[in-house]
Amino acid sequence: MTLDFQPAPPVSGTDVTDATVIFNSKAGGSTKASPDLLVEALYRQGYRPVYRATDDEADLQTALQDVRGTVFVAGGDGTVRAAALRLAGRTEVRLGVIPMGTANNIGRTLGIEGEPLDVLASYAGGRALPLDLGRITAPWGEDLFLEACGCGAFADVMAEYDPEGGKSPLRALTALTTTLGNFTPLELTLTLDGQPQPEMACMLVEVMNTQATGPRLRLAPSADPSDGALNVIRVDAGGREGLLAYVAALARGNFEELASVQNDLARRIDIPYVGQAFHVDGEVRPARPGGSGVVRIEVWAGALSVLMPKGQEG
Repeated sequence: MTLDFQPAPPVSGTDVTDATVIFNSKAGGSTKASPDLLVEALYRQGYRPVYRATDDEADLQTALQDVRGTVFVAGGDGTVRAAALRLAGRTEVRLGVIPMGTANNIGRTLGIEGEPLDVLASYAGGRALPLDLGRITAPWGEDLFLEACGCGAFADVMAEYDPEGGKSPLRALTALTTTLGNFTPLELTLTLDGQPQPEMACMLVEVMNTQATGPRLRLAPSADPSDGALNVIRVDAGGREGLLAYVAALARGNFEELASVQNDLARRIDIPYVGQAFHVDGEVRPARPGGSGVVRIEVWAGALSVLMPKGQEG
């Protein structure tokens, strides 16, 4: 896929009543929705919807190739991400998220929650706002992310954690805290917006666009995916709290407030690459022992237009 990193302005030059429905019937959340019900509800709102069946990445690529107007994506974070990366930079399209997964990190960050038909009803009278993405230039190539990218303990957990085996927040928390207890910290000197930072023994480095990643791990509760910046979360191994403190903070949603956690906003982040594993959303870029270089992460501000429920546009 060719990556065009130019900002995308709001949808223009198209009839926004055109609509395409992408539906993932394998999404993990419980729902009574179906493609027929979603299409019927959109007709009632004045759209001209078309349902596109997509069984794999090739089908999705074909379905989104020439779409215009609003693309309603009903599924989990993986489905939303796959569609979003294919729609990024396209000024004739806006994205409507219908969360149907287990974690729904993207929907929760945007304040979009509830049963699919209720979500569709909430969009009536709403408008589109810009949504940022993160772009990566690394020794392994180019990447885009919607939720987060990082290295350290969580990336190592992701390298062993198989989401297809059943997404479980409790299982992920257990794996994360166990790894935090045994992980060898990475001595890293990050550069944020061109300014080198003091070297830190990092247990965790996560560059966040949404508030949570993985199975609903709220590492950056203050993250705003439309602010034109990314949250850089680091856990200092030198002053780390006990494992129970991290579990409790993740459960309470105040992980950023722990004494060992540093949260910075930046538009460009350079992370030294020494062959460590990285994750890009739910995908893993495996460790490459002996590797060297820099992983550069930049915000792609306003890469997408995302439809927001009425009353949540500001």
